[in-house]
Amino acid sequence: MTDSEVKAATSDSTAGKMIFQPILEDGVFRFDCSANDREAVYPSLSFINNKSRDVPVMSNKTPSYIPSFECRLGQQIVKLEFPAGTSFYGTGEVSGQLERTGKRVFTWNTDAWGYGPETTSLYQSHPWVLAVLPNGEALGILADTTRRCEIDLRTECRIQFISLPSFPVITFGPFSSPTAVLVSLSHAIGTVLMPPKWSLGYHQCRWSYDSQERVLEISRKFREKGIPCDVIWMDIDYMDGFRCFTFDKERFPDPKSLVKDLHNIGFKAIWMLDPGIKHEEGYFVYDSGSKHDVWIQKADGKPFVGDVWPGPCVFPDFTQSKARAWWTNLVKDFISNGVDGIWNDMNEPAIFKTVTKTMPESNIHRGDHELGGCQNHAHYHNVYGMLMARSTYEGMGLADRRKRPFVLTRAGFIGSQRYAATWTGDNLSNWEHLQMSISMMLQLGLSGQPLSGPDIGGFAGNATPKLFGRWLGFGAMFPFCRGHSETGTIDHEPWSFGKECEEVCRLALKRRYRLIPHIYTLFYMAHTRGTPVATPAFFADPKDPNLRTLESCFLLGPLLVYSSIMPDLGSDKLQPLLPKGIWLSFDFDDSQPDLPALYLQGGYVIPFGPPHQHVGESNPSDDLTLIVALDEHGKAKGSLFEDDGDGYGFTEGEYLLTHYVAELESSVVTVKVSKTEGLWKRPNRCLHIQLLIGEGAMIDAWGNDGEDLQIEMPSEIEVSKLISSSKEHHRLRLESIKHIPDVEDGSGHKGGELSRTPIELANGDWSLKIVPWIGGRIISMVHLPSGSQWLHSRVEIYGYEEYSGMEYRSAGCTEEYNVMQRDLEHAGEEESVLLEGDIGGGLVLQRQITIPKDNPKILRIESSILARKVGAGSGGFSRLVCLRIHPTFSLLHPTETFVAFTSVDGTNQEVWPETGEKFYQGNLLPNGEWKLVDKCLGLVLINRFNVGEVYKCLIHWGARTVNLELWSEDRPVSKQSPLQIFHEYEVREI
Repeated sequence: MTDSEVKAATSDSTAGKMIFQPILEDGVFRFDCSANDREAVYPSLSFINNKSRDVPVMSNKTPSYIPSFECRLGQQIVKLEFPAGTSFYGTGEVSGQLERTGKRVFTWNTDAWGYGPETTSLYQSHPWVLAVLPNGEALGILADTTRRCEIDLRTECRIQFISLPSFPVITFGPFSSPTAVLVSLSHAIGTVLMPPKWSLGYHQCRWSYDSQERVLEISRKFREKGIPCDVIWMDIDYMDGFRCFTFDKERFPDPKSLVKDLHNIGFKAIWMLDPGIKHEEGYFVYDSGSKHDVWIQKADGKPFVGDVWPGPCVFPDFTQSKARAWWTNLVKDFISNGVDGIWNDMNEPAIFKTVTKTMPESNIHRGDHELGGCQNHAHYHNVYGMLMARSTYEGMGLADRRKRPFVLTRAGFIGSQRYAATWTGDNLSNWEHLQMSISMMLQLGLSGQPLSGPDIGGFAGNATPKLFGRWLGFGAMFPFCRGHSETGTIDHEPWSFGKECEEVCRLALKRRYRLIPHIYTLFYMAHTRGTPVATPAFFADPKDPNLRTLESCFLLGPLLVYSSIMPDLGSDKLQPLLPKGIWLSFDFDDSQPDLPALYLQGGYVIPFGPPHQHVGESNPSDDLTLIVALDEHGKAKGSLFEDDGDGYGFTEGEYLLTHYVAELESSVVTVKVSKTEGLWKRPNRCLHIQLLIGEGAMIDAWGNDGEDLQIEMPSEIEVSKLISSSKEHHRLRLESIKHIPDVEDGSGHKGGELSRTPIELANGDWSLKIVPWIGGRIISMVHLPSGSQWLHSRVEIYGYEEYSGMEYRSAGCTEEYNVMQRDLEHAGEEESVLLEGDIGGGLVLQRQITIPKDNPKILRIESSILARKVGAGSGGFSRLVCLRIHPTFSLLHPTETFVAFTSVDGTNQEVWPETGEKFYQGNLLPNGEWKLVDKCLGLVLINRFNVGEVYKCLIHWGARTVNLELWSEDRPVSKQSPLQIFHEYEVREI
């Protein structure tokens, strides 16, 4: 047995309340199932200092919430109950809604190209939930395990973790606010790395800019067009045959010269490194790694070989210090080519040509004792990406200690923020992913990773001008701001969508660069104090339940960014729900429907500077502007952090942190420096004050930074005039704008015609009515000889639906279906219709409905989930999907209706409405047929299916309805391995 199997067997308790001890600081508690379990757990890979989890501290406090546990069937189940009105957030990198009640996710790092809102495992694992209580207090809960962990929030006000025993649960709080919880969490898992200032600029990326000439062409075009940008990225095609640490001699013959040219125009260069090392003797990386014995092994002790981009590959075992040191030195040498940053991709680790999309869980890691020792891959899978990012980070630091490393990682674990930024993986160019990108960025921040953002514009598929403009419009305010797109798509640079979109992008990025002093200050606070950078709107008033589900806005400190996420509604038409208190709108004379609205909270001051083309243009002597919004007491405060923008001088006092205050006394507002920190002297520069007075109006004043500056407040009449003038100026600006054209076919489905007319299919015994534009729903299913209507439906819900996931109403039930083929013309002939709906990620849900000519008593339906296109990075397999046939049948006589079938094991079953909901699978699965029997009508609806295609069946009784669901297995699909369920209906007399 591996060490994990030995320890898993030590759990000696079966159920009860967990025991606790205080750790780390006041209000933080560790819970275990028993004293023996406390001794049996593995070292923490999330805590920055393992001892702080394992060593108790003195405290007079006791926990407010004590988890219960149950050990059953080899699993440890932990539950925490909370009062009604509690809201859940966090769970790391997750798609879908911001407030997580009703959701379930699994921490298992997965290459999830084309993921959807119901995808349950993405690229990173954060077994962490932030619970916001009804009174606005908050509590954080960490299940400190590296193993696959189910986080179940489907029951309101209850958190449930399920994983292999034994693992401790750590609670943080309740504290007075969500921010206080995140600060406490940072004391355990560490704060975010201090990013180099240039990394907060805009990043331009594509898979791939395929030559150094193309890289320079793109970079120079940014400068020619006056669109701010700091970084350009090199995807895998810069390599020689996808071999890491090499360069293609024809397309990238001189990387040092390329980087020098980029630096001369203010660009940094970031290059990709994957973990898969080509299995090829004579390739120096493979030979060196083999010599040092650093590869992950199979159970038989031989190196594991799996296919990735270069073909057969071996993989460094980053759980070993010798492997990390080996990689660190490779990175150190690689940096000498002029590399400014490194991009770690495919490090879940992703493996091609396997349905699991990763390596076997039985593989062996010979880990360091302090990490957990020798374990199988199932134990270390979720931390593999973090350990790789750590090794890369340390290699960059070793190469040049005068610079801060910048690493971007796709895979990660809670604590990864210590080493790397992250992005939200291979998203899609559509409005759903645009909307999700806000909540995904926020969830990562609420899980300890504030330096994140999406592929702006969408990675897979073609963005439209309005989609791209709107996405970059608010994406320019994300902590990490990068545009990226997939090979085979149209160009996705800011100028690629017409002049109107280009102007929106230019204005959006100028906004970002003006606000970099504020964003950089937020990151300094995050790095030194653990405070968040971007937060949901409810952080401004955690007690307000109306703010807890807002997904179209976010806070950057006291700055509220409010955007429209609907294609036909610009920010100028929004009626935003604002937190209580004073919120004053402003802009940079750049208001535009596709840019977000900006509001500053009363009581705060934020700094901004000139709109440079790149961060390197900025200078401490640049004019400084402070935007001031007074609170109801006539006061405001804010901070500005300044240093060299790189290196670690700030840790030795080489910086200037200025705290500004503003106060209104006797109609005069005084703005002054209240306190400074650091050894830097204040630059000699002009200070511009913009005092907000409402509706975008402001009063301007100028002086010298460091000196008191006084502003005489105008009379109420003058204020009214200023506001009226501001509103009129705003109106005229909006009238003069050239709007981005409504061209919405960039990601549209090709090859089918969408029908907005219900399709009627009538022949033999059956008459059907189908609405293709909402889930291809069958809304009427009449058996003509008996006149019986079997379906209960409205146009938008119920009827006959199909889903593509195990979650209720997952993709498929509301998508627009295209009519691909119809044969309806000749009465008495075979009638059929072929429908197809795009469910995202290169997948389609296809349904063929047929009334066969040779047997018109039968209604035949062939349902499939097909892979039209799945990313090469996913090894040819899609995300996990489950084909669910979900008809809602009407019950005319509920007390006289039941379901009957013979199970696979030969037992006869009768299921009546009082059973509620029940699954049948394995030997209890209906043996290819079940019947809905109406004794009063004397009729039975027979549903036949191929039992080899059906994994389980569900019967759900509702109010005068019943669902008879057929479920396929839950697995990825490829072009060669679709999911399909062929089934048919027939009505007979009893």
